Amino acid sequence: MKSNILPAIKLTILSILLLVVIYPIAVWSIAQLSPNNGKGMLIEHEDNAYYANIGQLFTEDKYFSSRPSAVDYNAAGSGASNKGASNPGYLAEVQSRIDSILVKNPGVNISDIPVDLITASGSGLDPNISVQGATIQVNRIASVRNIPTETIYQLIEQQTEQPLLGVFGPSKINVLKLNIALDTLK
Repeated sequence: MKSNILPAIKLTILSILLLVVIYPIAVWSIAQLSPNNGKGMLIEHEDNAYYANIGQLFTEDKYFSSRPSAVDYNAAGSGASNKGASNPGYLAEVQSRIDSILVKNPGVNISDIPVDLITASGSGLDPNISVQGATIQVNRIASVRNIPTETIYQLIEQQTEQPLLGVFGPSKINVLKLNIALDTLK
């Protein structure tokens, strides 16, 4: 028994040193090299600061809708709903989102609605939507804002982020940045 105690104490002290001191300092140091020193991507608009890397809720018809959130866009409680694809409550929620999109965007077919507009992401905080998700909302926004659709399509093209190295991931659009760009149109 005595022969096991000293190695166990050494391993505990080493683990504490590594996981409580060295690892947090390493992560903090790497974060200092990132934009805004690891404090998130802040965007200031009309005297307000917003996090561009956290999904925001947009309910007004003059804005592009965000991806749904399972955590009501609360960054303190990031997570998914954990409901399976056969869960009746989940299916009703998805159907409600589909119905809402069809009502808000007349002329859109159910087959045109991309999955990112009716399902929440794994974190519930995804700030991006697909290009198709933005495209199906153009007519509504053009009508409400009295802007030519061509102008909004150009804005979507300007705000589209291409996949990493042209290969990893889909093209995407940050909804907050797109809506701020909409607000700044003259």
